[in-house]
Amino acid sequence: MLIYMVRHGQTDWNAESRLQGQKDIPLNDTGRRQATENGLALREILGPEANGFDFVASPLGRTRETMERLRYAMGLDPASYRIDDRLREVSFGDWEGYTLPELKRQVPQRIAERRVAKWDFIPPGQYAESYEILSWRVGAWLNDVTQPTVCVSHGGVIRALFKLLGEMSADEAATSAIPQDRLLRIADGAIGWV
Repeated sequence: MLIYMVRHGQTDWNAESRLQGQKDIPLNDTGRRQATENGLALREILGPEANGFDFVASPLGRTRETMERLRYAMGLDPASYRIDDRLREVSFGDWEGYTLPELKRQVPQRIAERRVAKWDFIPPGQYAESYEILSWRVGAWLNDVTQPTVCVSHGGVIRALFKLLGEMSADEAATSAIPQDRLLRIADGAIGWV
């Protein structure tokens, strides 16, 4: 198994530390630059072997734009990739759009609960998920990977992969920083930033 995971480029909500979740927030100028630079890095790493890779992205706009900019920088058709709904970001439910300081003022007890058990914490809201729930659909996607793959997705999805592949405990995975300007290489169970 060989997978290159790419987190989507920065959005204004990322820059403001807002819980983004499944809200469809577009890339900002920094995010567009990050997407292009990640594509240039992949072009250097993969060279002509890129044609043998499956390219797949989350359905959200920020991941699709990242994938299209990345593929363009690689010299590939920007539109020639597929979407997989299982790669959608974790849902923060009713908390999407808020910063943690804002929520701490409104619901301090719930923020304290989240801090104690972030991996299993489910925010309020009909479709909200924990990282554990997210890992179920990410695991199902991972089990279906049958060829070398470039995947553009989200920080939560990468956190789930860290836990699923045994690289980190649930607590470590839930709090790990996930950069938007680097590639994560997964090869035969080994995982690391490149």
